[in-house]
Amino acid sequence: MVAAFLSLFDQARGSCDRRVFERLRRLALGLLECRDRRTVSGMIAASGCTDSDWSGDYRAFSRKRFDVAQIFAIIERHLLRYLAPDAAIVVALDDTKLHKTGTKIPGVSYQRDPMSPPFRANLIRAQRFIQTSATVPLAGASGPARAFPIAFQHVPPPQRPGRDATAEQQADYRKRQKTEGLPAAAVKMIAGCRQRMDGLGAKDRHVVVSVDGGYTNATVLRNVAERTTLIGRIRQDAKLLLPPTHQPDRGRKCRYGISAPRPDELRRDDAVPWQNVPVFASGRVHECRVKTLGPVLWRKAGPDKPLLLVVIAPLGYRLHKSGRTLYRKPAYLICTDPTMPLTELVQAYFRRWDIEVNHRDEKQLIGVGQAQVRSPESVESVPAFAVAIYSLLMLASAQCYGLAATTPPHPVPSWQKPSTAKQIRITTGQILHAFHNDATPARPRGARRNLTDFETRLARHLKCSKSLINPEMALAYAMT
Repeated sequence: MVAAFLSLFDQARGSCDRRVFERLRRLALGLLECRDRRTVSGMIAASGCTDSDWSGDYRAFSRKRFDVAQIFAIIERHLLRYLAPDAAIVVALDDTKLHKTGTKIPGVSYQRDPMSPPFRANLIRAQRFIQTSATVPLAGASGPARAFPIAFQHVPPPQRPGRDATAEQQADYRKRQKTEGLPAAAVKMIAGCRQRMDGLGAKDRHVVVSVDGGYTNATVLRNVAERTTLIGRIRQDAKLLLPPTHQPDRGRKCRYGISAPRPDELRRDDAVPWQNVPVFASGRVHECRVKTLGPVLWRKAGPDKPLLLVVIAPLGYRLHKSGRTLYRKPAYLICTDPTMPLTELVQAYFRRWDIEVNHRDEKQLIGVGQAQVRSPESVESVPAFAVAIYSLLMLASAQCYGLAATTPPHPVPSWQKPSTAKQIRITTGQILHAFHNDATPARPRGARRNLTDFETRLARHLKCSKSLINPEMALAYAMT
């Protein structure tokens, strides 16, 4: 496992100075070996350099002596080999927040807490990052998949001017909100992903990007890169229009037709039949009921952007076998490619959930956001470096154990065997545990009895045997 990881990391050797590369190589191993907080000093301590000069390790991040994009390029190049020759590149895009308490950290501001209850929005101090992850099917196009991060970028919100700001400062702030916000950053990341795939020889492959409702807006929809399809959520009361059926003989041509049914109206319309679409999610194949309407137009996307409206009926589930059936909320999607097969469209959006799994693993297992750095360059490069190492670790696991492996690479306790027998892929915790076992030599252990060899006959009525020496002899032995 360690050898496979180092083999992948060594492919970025020519991207920076030799000494900087060796330093980053050591810090990458220290990040994965660290059992404490994943700070820069924690990486240094885990790599065994506590008695060495630390300044060079910090300067590697604060002076941008390397480009994290070179590590992500390695991951993208290897992921293309796992895809079928005619398969599209399915990418999920989402933003995440890293909690911070310091008031002097660049890019930190008060933001809405995504974990706050719906009836009360709470605020937290955090940094804001945007991430793209490429999803790769494990066993087939209709089976489970795993998401590999391929980009991680810091997107701080523009600083709001004070109450005494001039009109020019207020206008500049509103302009920066449009150019430096999350939608503008998403447009650049999608265009960069399309450009990198073209550079890797994947010009014939279509890129499918699935996003949530925060990116289904005019900024993103009107600037989607060529040969790229966007799938996103839409409001249930969005005002959609049909294409014009006829044009007037004189005057300006019509750009939009009559109003189309709203997404929620389409769901409640019994005249439109439901279609059953098989979708893999939560460990098994579900039969989703789906309605479609297209092509339709949306003023936010423009008259030259035909869309496909997709309505997914609520899925029923039970908390336990004898419990009553509960239902989730319906989903309303739009797709910028009305000719995309419906099964591929719905499956691509369901796989967007894996980027949420990436966010959880990055924060809880890899420690993204735990580094206590203050320089503007380190604030951006240290979390991106940790995410790249996390993605590289999962790629090394795919090379060692196979992309479709389900059996943990190490023995598990007896109480975990029922749950591991049902898992559909190796978890990140199991991959990290296997890396620790490879990096740390096995310690000799004495013979231990397993859970089936408990002692059944205990002489509980017997007392402990008395010592053969008296207290005076023991005191004399201790004084000599």
